[in-house]
Amino acid sequence: MIIEPLSLHAIAVMVFTIIGLYLFSRDWIPIETTGLGILVVMISMFYFFPYDVNGVSIDPAYFFVSSFGHEALVTICALLAIGKAIEVSGSLQPLIVFLSKSWIKHPKISFLGVLLFGAFTSAFINNTPIVVILIPALIAVARKTNMSSSKILMPMGMATLIGGMTTTIGTSTNLLVVGISRDMGLQEIQLFDFAVPALIAGSIGMVFLWLVAPRYLSDRQPRESRNVTRLFEAILHVNEDSYPNGKTLAELILKVGDDFQVQKIKRSESLFVAKIPTVVIEAGDQIYIKDTIEKLKEYEKLLGVTLYHDEDLTMEDESDQKSDNTHLAEVVIGSGSLLDQQTLNTQKFSQRFNLLPLAIHRSRTGSEVVGDITSKQLNVGDVLLVQGTEDAINNLRTNANLLIIDGSTLLIPQSKTALPLYIMLGVAVAAGTGLMPISISALVGLAALLVTKSLKWNDVGDAMNIPIIMLIVASLCLGNALEVTGGSDFLANAFVFVTQSLPTPAIISALMLIMAIITNIVSNNAAAVIGTPIAISIAQQLGAPVEPFILAVLFGANMSFVTPIGYKTNLLIMGAGDYRFSDFVRVGLPLAVIMWLTLSIVLPLLYPM
Repeated sequence: MIIEPLSLHAIAVMVFTIIGLYLFSRDWIPIETTGLGILVVMISMFYFFPYDVNGVSIDPAYFFVSSFGHEALVTICALLAIGKAIEVSGSLQPLIVFLSKSWIKHPKISFLGVLLFGAFTSAFINNTPIVVILIPALIAVARKTNMSSSKILMPMGMATLIGGMTTTIGTSTNLLVVGISRDMGLQEIQLFDFAVPALIAGSIGMVFLWLVAPRYLSDRQPRESRNVTRLFEAILHVNEDSYPNGKTLAELILKVGDDFQVQKIKRSESLFVAKIPTVVIEAGDQIYIKDTIEKLKEYEKLLGVTLYHDEDLTMEDESDQKSDNTHLAEVVIGSGSLLDQQTLNTQKFSQRFNLLPLAIHRSRTGSEVVGDITSKQLNVGDVLLVQGTEDAINNLRTNANLLIIDGSTLLIPQSKTALPLYIMLGVAVAAGTGLMPISISALVGLAALLVTKSLKWNDVGDAMNIPIIMLIVASLCLGNALEVTGGSDFLANAFVFVTQSLPTPAIISALMLIMAIITNIVSNNAAAVIGTPIAISIAQQLGAPVEPFILAVLFGANMSFVTPIGYKTNLLIMGAGDYRFSDFVRVGLPLAVIMWLTLSIVLPLLYPM
């Protein structure tokens, strides 16, 4: 086989692709910055150094229009918005509550039910809101049943990844692969066209997650469930009518019990009084204690003290915060959230959400920060203790990267309507029956949600994940450039040259393995966009059916099990369960091998070559 030499443009595109994939896998440059940079560099290159195809120069604007205007990207954005509507409406709450109650009686069966529920819903809805909803639900269940949630959180997250592999709308990866293959002149893949191989391999994977994976995971307390054992350092403000006013420290301890551990007593800006049994506590004193979130709330009620100072309250929120409807809640900072690498002051947290920040639990040092916490920079994994009304806390939950755990109850939005769920079902049915393409049915569904006021425009904005959008745009740009410059054909020829002695099923298996490796290092979307035209070219050169090669890319790019950076929900799971990188390898690697080997056997059987 003779491999044609590459043009300078193709070489440049391949270099930019390698650089882009590397930068996408690193945290020190935002994904959206890398994506924009790739787009600018590629358009500039083809503008200043024109590239001719059959004597016609490629219009640089082609890469811009074909990326931002790609049908798959529009569909992804519409489905993200529909998923947001389901999340904020609380449509799934009844099922979550049912699973939580059944867990106590039948934990093994309930665990399987959670896995199946996560997989099924992720086949039609972006799995991120599903994971965000299930994390606090499972943590609450674990707390009630004295079980470590680290045993179940990761299997749940990986079950949603498996479920997303079964339909064209299950993940953005699937939509991109289907869209690119259609753009290249192939017959459009329908909603359930590859459901059979996905279900066969997924069933084996689900059994592994159900029965085997929990044995591989350490029994540890995740960050979000540590309010049973994790202690927050907080301040009890003594008011004129508080019980401690005029009482000795000994009397105070006698009132609440010996577990009441006073760290220090602050009387003024520069005065701390000795914490001896005979010291008399006065109004205005600040008692520093360290205890669980439940105990803090108990002390506040029992002693008539406050976990906030009157000066911390504005006139509009004072009545709300002093009412009986206030809750303590833990706010876990997630990657990409509005509080990541920010301070409470810069985000105007209190004014924006009508919540009082009380303390910060540092994820890296295990320390707590009290006092003036509004100027402290927050990082991924930090836990912010806040106080406010249930409505205010639920309002905060609309940010998908902020995980909220109430001190005593699970804060899932109260179900207002099931309409978003029905609309999502209608979108899936319309696409699955061929009534209309998924791109059109998704937009119609989004319009229906807006018309019925089941979704607000600001929720649509919140649903648009800019880093993901820019990643997809940049990947589409690179994929298109590889195709028009002949780079994809070159890579396909090289792959065929290396694997030419292998039978076709082995070549498909090797392609799927390469995609699985890439997706765990960089991004599933980037791997899919770049891999799809290469797979099509390989199939054409071999004279083999194209569909199994496309599915090899699709399935391989979805095997984001092995590393926490493989997929966004992996990072959420990692933070929630206090997992280590090795935990993902311990569970994700066997799962990926199971899926890869099973699909390597199933695909040749279902698609004869």
